[in-house]
Amino acid sequence: MSESDDIPTSRKKTGPKPKDLVTVEVTGYEVGRGVRRKVVFDQDVFKLAAMGCTNKEIATWFDIDENTLAYNFATIMAKGREQLKQSLRRAMLHNAINNNNAALQIFLAKNILGMSDNPVNSEANSPLPWSDDE
Repeated sequence: MSESDDIPTSRKKTGPKPKDLVTVEVTGYEVGRGVRRKVVFDQDVFKLAAMGCTNKEIATWFDIDENTLAYNFATIMAKGREQLKQSLRRAMLHNAINNNNAALQIFLAKNILGMSDNPVNSEANSPLPWSDDE
């Protein structure tokens, strides 16, 4: 009789052996106090900001206060949002050029190149006359 025969059928475990817990060192920002203390990783904040999430959505995701998020991660969120803008511009340019999207080309010309449907009178933009006499 083997050892496994002594164990009742209801207590026999099948499947792979559970993994052992391993201690690892992580780099993140410790925010909050007491029981609500958490470690928030700047890479995760960056990814959420680059997806277009608002401060409130990011704070809710990490279960921290919105002011705490804004205070500790302002520069990281700004970089993530800049990456979002760059990605959108890249996609718009690709769509405008490769798909011959005329409406998008006009929009980009107006917003990036400063073109306009209504030409501006050049005399109205001339500088005021200067006089050294007082």
